[in-house]
Amino acid sequence: MDIVGERITLKPYTLERCHEFYREYISDQAMTYESYEYNKEKVDSYYHKKVLDAKRSVFAICKDNIVIGEIQLKRIDLEKCCGTLSIVLVNDTVKGNGYGTEAERLMISYAINDLGLKTIYADAVHRNVRSKHILDKLGFEHLYDDDILAYYRLNAGS
Repeated sequence: MDIVGERITLKPYTLERCHEFYREYISDQAMTYESYEYNKEKVDSYYHKKVLDAKRSVFAICKDNIVIGEIQLKRIDLEKCCGTLSIVLVNDTVKGNGYGTEAERLMISYAINDLGLKTIYADAVHRNVRSKHILDKLGFEHLYDDDILAYYRLNAGS
């Protein structure tokens, strides 16, 4: 199922799209100081372990049919009607254009309207000011911080 926005589309995250993303991925210093190098076997393992996990719903963020990011709801608990939002954009060339914000809005709508979630959690590395700003803009409530992350919550209807 494609989720169509104004400028981007969320498409099911196939193994091919996963490889397309990670072949172009450049690690973001706002998220990690570790460098990244594409490795086919590691991407295959990530896809089979994480993307195919039944407690996740993962989509490729596509602009003009090119994968520019991945977005997911993880730790989905249909009994408690909650899940955790996570997004990664491929590199700096697509950041600052509103694609991530649009993708998060689409995913929140999908979580509430299609999956029936009532609460969506998110977290952001402290130094990732852009991510924290977007969560605030989308109506997430800051809950608390630990040494590494700031934690947020969005209640449906907020």
